[in-house]
Amino acid sequence: MVPDLLSLASQDEYQVYFEEQYCKKPLITCDGIPVYFAKRKFKHVCFESSNRDGKKDVFSTVRAERLSWVAITLKSESAKLYQGWNKYKRCYEPASRVAFEFEEFVVVVRMSLSSNGTLKGEFITCYQADNSIGKIKKSPMWEKSMCIEKLK
Repeated sequence: MVPDLLSLASQDEYQVYFEEQYCKKPLITCDGIPVYFAKRKFKHVCFESSNRDGKKDVFSTVRAERLSWVAITLKSESAKLYQGWNKYKRCYEPASRVAFEFEEFVVVVRMSLSSNGTLKGEFITCYQADNSIGKIKKSPMWEKSMCIEKLK
């Protein structure tokens, strides 16, 4: 079942929601990985390019309404986990985790090792992957053990 959309009155309210829900403390995934969110990611997540030039300059209600789906997706034991694509190296990255559960909504997290050798994540982005969901579903599955091994 698809979660309800988040309906707030303004861009500022969505930004407050993002900072309050995600930036004050790490979100713990269903498999125990803390994911850290930076306030600066709000613009990347909730804006899109008006000219398709990569410059995010227009607030996107479609993206903002799905902010609550980030936590739901990362905490869900039924979310599908795929390796992310590194466009610069032109290969899949075991340390990049793309979580997918609802519609074509994906959450991308970059993994690294903490000082004690356990995984931690950095939230990269989330978006409606209408144009790329087919490719994402053909990506290799993300595996925690493989990720740890590649990061050592």
